[in-house]
Amino acid sequence: MIINPILPGFNPDPSICRVGDDYYIATSTFEWYPGVQIHHSRDLVNWTLIRRPLERKSQLDMRGDPDSCGIWAPCLSYADGLFWLVYTDVKRYDGSFKDAPNYIVTAPSIEAEWSDPVYVNSSGFDPSLFHDDDGRKWFVNMHWNHRPEAHNTEGDNPAFDGILLQQWDAASKKLVGPVHNIYRGTELGLVEGPHLFKRNGWYYLTTAEGGTGYDHAVTMARSRTIEGPYETHPEKYLITSKDSPKAPLQRAGHGQYVETPDGQAYHTHLCGRPLSPYRRCTLGRETALQKCIWKDDWLYLIGESPVPAVEVTPPVPTELKFKPQRVDYLFDQPKLPMDFQWLRTPEPERIFSLSERPGFLRLYGRESIGAWFEQALVARRQEHHRFRAETRIEFAPDTYQQVAGLTHYYNRYKLHALAVTWHETLGRALTILSCPGDYPAGKLVFPIGSGISVPDGALDLAMEVMENDLHFFWRPAGDGPWQDIGEALDAGVISDEGGRGEHGSFTGAFAGVFAFDLTGQGTPADFERFAYEAR
Repeated sequence: MIINPILPGFNPDPSICRVGDDYYIATSTFEWYPGVQIHHSRDLVNWTLIRRPLERKSQLDMRGDPDSCGIWAPCLSYADGLFWLVYTDVKRYDGSFKDAPNYIVTAPSIEAEWSDPVYVNSSGFDPSLFHDDDGRKWFVNMHWNHRPEAHNTEGDNPAFDGILLQQWDAASKKLVGPVHNIYRGTELGLVEGPHLFKRNGWYYLTTAEGGTGYDHAVTMARSRTIEGPYETHPEKYLITSKDSPKAPLQRAGHGQYVETPDGQAYHTHLCGRPLSPYRRCTLGRETALQKCIWKDDWLYLIGESPVPAVEVTPPVPTELKFKPQRVDYLFDQPKLPMDFQWLRTPEPERIFSLSERPGFLRLYGRESIGAWFEQALVARRQEHHRFRAETRIEFAPDTYQQVAGLTHYYNRYKLHALAVTWHETLGRALTILSCPGDYPAGKLVFPIGSGISVPDGALDLAMEVMENDLHFFWRPAGDGPWQDIGEALDAGVISDEGGRGEHGSFTGAFAGVFAFDLTGQGTPADFERFAYEAR
């Protein structure tokens, strides 16, 4: 059985690609580095993270990208013996502009080194590349409009001004020919996330509409010619939970169609699983997969309801292999464990080392927690509503501007951290830093004031999240029982909806370690291990 979400935790905007018996899903990574997550499966049931292809400075440099910018909505495809990956590196979020350059990279295999990017355009985000059966390639993206008036869209938001189509010439690596605005969407508005495919002489266009919150949807249209005109699906929305507030998978939209080798139809989509009572998706936008049927050359979900299901029939009976409840990470290899990422910078040697002190992850204190340029923060996704994370730290600060520890992190406005620092009267101290959704100021609060004095030497730090509540714990390394520190904090604010609200940000929660040194000395903090356990 396929159990949704198939990719839990922050894994939005799923683009799916089949090559033979192998399936690949590429998802957005926003400001987290390396860029784009690619998961692999051979049965549509069990998925494994195998690659993040945007991994060097020539491909991606997100220093200065604001929160929730960076890599949006990649599209993965295969043609001409190559994998093609199309993506946007969004440079602005607030205000009237997005500044959204689009690029293409290629590779002969998923595991290979991917090419340097080819710039395509900047007319809008969510690009997609379609390889037609006559050999031509077509580039589509939403059209961004900074004006208050619009002529090519429905709904109430003029910024999303239709879907653009233009031919891509692979030889010259340029867009050629006229630009067509092929689809204006429905009255739901905010048309984006386009993907094209062809079947039985029809060109099909799926788009995302309604914004990436609780009105989200996958909208479908078709045409006999690729330039249009496109007619909208009789039911308009192929996948949506917007009219079913009690459905377990909410915010359903933005995905892509795929067929199995024997012609069975499936469609990916992003979704969220909100926690009561505040309806906040603490795991961010996740990836789900639905089985579909064809009727009168239109696609429908099995059962012909657009509301996505949690349990879905796979192409063939397959056992779901459950992941271990606890994962203990050791830093004894030359690379970070695959689950971990960092923020923005293509120069990770500036923020961490796995060789400077063998067996340890050494973080070099750089800019403040929540910085947009060079921040020493290494973390993995939160994948469960209930979890515990632990680490062991060695850190000897000599000023309060040097801080390192354990964090539950979303962005600069939404974070909690248990940290070692220095205090004028306490000496070496443990403190809690918290920013519970303070937008736009991003001011910290200090739930335990100046903190508590702690002994020299290694310390064990832990946090436990139970749905909407977070508790921190500590002890001298391996010495005695855990001691709680501070009161329960609001873990639910570490979510898409926390603080600014539903459309204010749209990444996901992470658990990880960090260090900053505002003196500029790069004081190191050493982490011996990290553990993540579902509860």
